[in-house]
Amino acid sequence: MAEALSSEAIGQLVADAKASGMGLDGSGGLLNQMFKAVLERALQTELTEHLGYERNEAAGRRSGNTRNGSYPKSVSTVAGPVDLAVPRDRAGSFEPVIVPKGSRRIGQIDEMILSLYARGMSTRDISSHLQEVYGASCSPGLVSKVTDVIGAEVETWANRPLDEVYPILYIDALRVKVRHEGAVVNKSAYLVIGVDLDGVKNVLGLWLQENEGAKFWLHVLTQLKNRGLRDALIVCCDGLKGLPEAIDAVWPQAITQTCVVHLVRAAMRYVTYADQRKVASALKPVYTAANETAALEALEKVREDWGRRYPGLIDTFERAWEQFIPFLDFDQDIRRVIYTTNTIEAWNRSLRKLLKTSGHFPTDEAAVKLIYLGIRRLEGRHIDGTGKGTTLRGTGTLGWNRAMNQFKIRFGDRLPL
Repeated sequence: MAEALSSEAIGQLVADAKASGMGLDGSGGLLNQMFKAVLERALQTELTEHLGYERNEAAGRRSGNTRNGSYPKSVSTVAGPVDLAVPRDRAGSFEPVIVPKGSRRIGQIDEMILSLYARGMSTRDISSHLQEVYGASCSPGLVSKVTDVIGAEVETWANRPLDEVYPILYIDALRVKVRHEGAVVNKSAYLVIGVDLDGVKNVLGLWLQENEGAKFWLHVLTQLKNRGLRDALIVCCDGLKGLPEAIDAVWPQAITQTCVVHLVRAAMRYVTYADQRKVASALKPVYTAANETAALEALEKVREDWGRRYPGLIDTFERAWEQFIPFLDFDQDIRRVIYTTNTIEAWNRSLRKLLKTSGHFPTDEAAVKLIYLGIRRLEGRHIDGTGKGTTLRGTGTLGWNRAMNQFKIRFGDRLPL
């Protein structure tokens, strides 16, 4: 292999291609012809292993099965369409693995289709892109079939086992437009993001629902518990209806915490652009206070300075106060990892952009499929289809080691050794 791919050998191939007027890529280019040569050689090797003897060996004369020429087949690859001569045997029992029967795409074509789809491209746009760039003939219907295959992967992902304990869970919602009974309705796609004991964030599940409530959230959290999540230390959410009651029913010891970032953002909606910087500065002593008493004093100062002009600003904090104050009881190291949700915010921005580009969806399944592909791209990982040995890369959390020491002191009896 090293000899075949040496600088001299590659240089000679490129020089010969230029001398003959052959391009490097595209149909009939050097890479295309190399694909063809390697694939045909691999197919011949497969047939030899299947028959049990080399070409022209005497052993083949009494074997009961022999080579029987070849048949043409065109396959799409990242180097463009490749025309192959696929060998066959007289008994018709040879089943190629490298280029399976019925397969018209090899290499990373399917993954490329899924990657483009996960970035919001329509099936027609993907079809046109593959034709223009790779010369691959893939109809919009074929592209749609490729993306439909992801359904089995979504099922595996949605039912995979979870860790026993997650120090932090974030629960957030995305707005999705779905066609239902001839009309387009707004639904919510709820994401549960878990931060594991190593500080790695991953999406644990995805649920699409038109109306939320305690019954719905009890169903969601019970699913997570049945998948192995027996305890959560802190659950951060944004005033979702019925969620605190469901958390208390499933994980009685969990602390329900309003997401501080969302709380501040919700309060700032009532403030004009010209005053936002001043008001944001005035709010900082509220959520950085040492305790609840200090936070109340800071909120009163905000009320004195800005309450008359922006009553909705104060009302937002007062309505969320009971779910906000647990934050004030944490050490600064824990506060920092709860408050700093940059990764989650970045995920949400990317997914919202994806949903906006796609417009509305014909079915719930289509919406879930696209959101899942977006999540898969953001997490940078794949599911192996069995649920075993799956590697979830996720993203880390800055300052996690310091926070974990505080978690151990405060929740040591609930954390694995």
